[in-house]
Amino acid sequence: MKIRTILAACFVMLMMWAAPLQAGDKVNINTASVESLQEVKGIGPKLAAKIVEYRTEHGKFKEVDDLAGVKGIGEKKLDKIKDQVTVGEDEEKHDD
Repeated sequence: MKIRTILAACFVMLMMWAAPLQAGDKVNINTASVESLQEVKGIGPKLAAKIVEYRTEHGKFKEVDDLAGVKGIGEKKLDKIKDQVTVGEDEEKHDD
């Protein structure tokens, strides 16, 4: 009985680790921790820390393209990650 419980728990943990982002889920770059940012394909621990540091120093990102201001994020990197991240609910709202 205990072995089944342990195996089931291990399986659940493995599934959670193997698929951190479900289709349609986006990571909010204005609220995400370093650990959460690493769930984005293309963002490792160092870049995640730089994003949080940039956010702390400059305030919240107004749009995803603002990530270009983070050292280590160029045009190619931004193109790879921009569909996986969001700035939050107000992203689609602009006062044009």
